[in-house]
Amino acid sequence: MSEADIALKTETLPPVTAPMRPVGSGELTGGRSKLGAGVTSLLQSVFSFPAMLGMALVGRVFYEARAFFVDPDLWWHVKVGQDILATHRWPTVDPYSFTVAGQPWIAYEWLGDVLLGGVARAGGLLGLDILLFGLASLVMLALYGYATMKSGNSKAGFVVAGLMCSLAFASFSLRPQMIGYLFLIFVLIIIEKFRQGKNNALWLLPPIFLVWVNTHGSFIIGIGVVAFYLVAGLWEFRAGTIENHKWTREQRIRLELALLLSLAVLPLTPYGTQVAVYPFDMAFGQPINVANVLEWLPMPFDIGGGKLFLAIILAFFAAQMLMRVTMQLGDVTLFFGGFALACVHRRFVLLFVPFFAPVGAAIVARWFPPYEKKIDHFYLNAALMAAAVVGMVWYFPKAADIEKATTRIYPVRAVEYLRQHPVKGPVFNSYAFGGYLVNQLPEQPVFIDGRGDLYERAGIFGEYIEVADLHAAAFRILDWHHVNACLLGRKEPLATALGAMPGWELRYSDGVSMLFVRR
Repeated sequence: MSEADIALKTETLPPVTAPMRPVGSGELTGGRSKLGAGVTSLLQSVFSFPAMLGMALVGRVFYEARAFFVDPDLWWHVKVGQDILATHRWPTVDPYSFTVAGQPWIAYEWLGDVLLGGVARAGGLLGLDILLFGLASLVMLALYGYATMKSGNSKAGFVVAGLMCSLAFASFSLRPQMIGYLFLIFVLIIIEKFRQGKNNALWLLPPIFLVWVNTHGSFIIGIGVVAFYLVAGLWEFRAGTIENHKWTREQRIRLELALLLSLAVLPLTPYGTQVAVYPFDMAFGQPINVANVLEWLPMPFDIGGGKLFLAIILAFFAAQMLMRVTMQLGDVTLFFGGFALACVHRRFVLLFVPFFAPVGAAIVARWFPPYEKKIDHFYLNAALMAAAVVGMVWYFPKAADIEKATTRIYPVRAVEYLRQHPVKGPVFNSYAFGGYLVNQLPEQPVFIDGRGDLYERAGIFGEYIEVADLHAAAFRILDWHHVNACLLGRKEPLATALGAMPGWELRYSDGVSMLFVRR
C-alpha cells in the first residue's frame, strides 16, 4: 500500500474528539490525585500557624525543664516504683525509716511511682529529665488546645497558655501529680467536646479515671468537675454577660452514665477503696502536714509568682468590665473556685491555671483575628519549627549537667561520704533530704521523708517540727530515738546549734549539707 492510499483511508475515518485511554486509567489518576491532596493537607496541618505556636510553647517548656528542678519527693517515688517493679508486690508497711518501720502504709500513687521508677532504671537522671520535659510539654499543649477550643482562636489560646506557663512551672517538679494535672485538662477537653456534640468522647472518662485513681489523689477533683458540669446543665440561665445552656435529656443521661461508670472504677486498685478515700484523709486528717509543708501554705503575694497571680486576676476583672465578654456560668464558677483555692493553698494554682484558660482566652480572642488557612505561610512555619527542634536537640542537657544540677540541691556528696564512712546508729535528717536518702542510701533508714501522712499518724512529724525548730524538747527527742548523727542543710537552726555544742562533732560539710556525729 502506497503512502497516497494511507492518506486517502485516513481522510475517511470519523473525526476524533478526545484522546483514547485504557480502561481504569482515570481511577488510578484520580486516586493519585486524592492521595497527593491528602498528603498536602496533612503537611499543611503539621506546619500550620497553630502548630507552630504549639512548638513555641514546647520550646518555652524546654527552656525551663532543662534546669532539672525537681521536688524532694521525687526520689522516694522513684524508690517505691523500683521496689514494686523488682518484687511485683505493693507495699503495705513502711520499709524505709527507723521511726515508723513496719507501721501500715500503702503506696497511694503506685502507678505514677512505677512510671518514675521504670524511667529512672532505664535512663537514669537523663531519662527522668526527658520525662519531665515530655510531661510538661503535654500539659502545656493540652492547655493550649483547651483554650483554643473554648475561644475558637488559636492565637488567644497561645497567649493564655504562654501566660499560664509562668504559674504552672513551679509545680512541674516531676511527681505523679503532673500526670493528674494532665488528666484534669483531658477531662475538661472531653466535657467541652461533648458540649459541642461529640458524644463518643464522653466514654473516655471511665478509663481515664481508672488510671488516674491509681496515679494520684487529684482524681477526686476530676470527679467533682464532671459532677459540677452535670448539675450546672440542669437549667437554662442568663444574667448580664453570664449564660448557661441546659443539657438535652439525651445529653444528661449520657453524662450521668459516664459519671456513674467513672465512680464504679475507683475501687479497682491494689488496695481496694483505700486509695479512693485518701484525698479525704489528706484534706481532714493531716493538719500538721498541711500547716508546715510549703506547697500547702497560702499564696505568697510578696514574691514573683504571687505578684503575677494577682496581676492576672486584676487584669481579668479590668478587661471584663471594659469589654463585657459573654461567658458560660460553669467556666466562670470554676474560675472563681480555682482562684479561691489557690489563695488558700499555693499548691492549687494547678487548678487555677486550667480553670482560668477558657475565661482568659474568651477575652484575649477579642484582640486577635481568627486563624485563616488561606493566608498561612507553611514554609515559614516549617522553618521555624525545624529551628526549634534543632535548638532543643543541640542544647539538650547531658547527664553530667543534670548530675551537677542535682548536686547543687541535694546531699549527693554527703551520701558518697556516708557510703565510704558509715555512721553507726540512727541518723536524724532534714525533711528535704529524706526522699533522696531513701533512694540513694537505703541501707541507712531515715528519720523522716516526704510521706507526711505516715509520719503524722505516728506522731513523728510533730517531733520533727520540735527538733527542726529547736523547741524545748528538741534534744530530748534526739536522745529518745538514740540519734547518733544528723544530716542537715547548712542554714537550718539545728545545724547552727550542734556546731556550738561540745557533744557533737562536724564530720562532713559542703555547700549543701552538714553531717554532725556525737562525740
